[in-house]
Amino acid sequence: MQKKILVFCAKGFETMEFSVFIDVMGWAGNDFQCPVSVDTCGFTKTVNSTFHVPVVMDKTIDEIAADDYDALAIPGGFEEFGFYEEAYDEKFLNLIKAFNRQKKPIASVCVAALPLGKSGVLKNRRATTYHLNGGCRQKQLAEFGVNVVNERVVVDDNIITSYCPETAPDVAFELLKKLCGDEKMFTVRKAMGYVCSNRET
Repeated sequence: MQKKILVFCAKGFETMEFSVFIDVMGWAGNDFQCPVSVDTCGFTKTVNSTFHVPVVMDKTIDEIAADDYDALAIPGGFEEFGFYEEAYDEKFLNLIKAFNRQKKPIASVCVAALPLGKSGVLKNRRATTYHLNGGCRQKQLAEFGVNVVNERVVVDDNIITSYCPETAPDVAFELLKKLCGDEKMFTVRKAMGYVCSNRET
């Protein structure tokens, strides 16, 4: 059965944190017949990412529902490019809560953990977010009642969080693992040149 992933892009999202979900799932589906597909979504049809790069989305938030997807992926972004204006919008927070109620995987990169925290889905759960600059974002996350841990990638049941842009590919692979299993994930990971354990060499 086809697994559909919704990649939600708030204004000011980082393109490198976005593109990994397209590429990893694209390799998985095109080269290795993993039953995964991706829809991109924003508040508007064209979303300006960090550094003013416009990206055209497949859907707008008013056209989608959590019931129609198997997972949610969220790239982080820059405050100075307006990321939190949309990431903290009630419509998006309600979408996050809808995915979590159904225990569907939610994958976030870097500061995308902050809207998860604000929505309440991380309360009393382990998670992480951007760890540099004195840990200011991790302190913000803790204010939402989150058990913040300073690790690259943290998986707590259905939710994946990470602590900087460098971790983005690992978040995408963790999401692929949740949807298609260990073996498929390791096969795709190795084919893309990401080798990090004896099993993959």
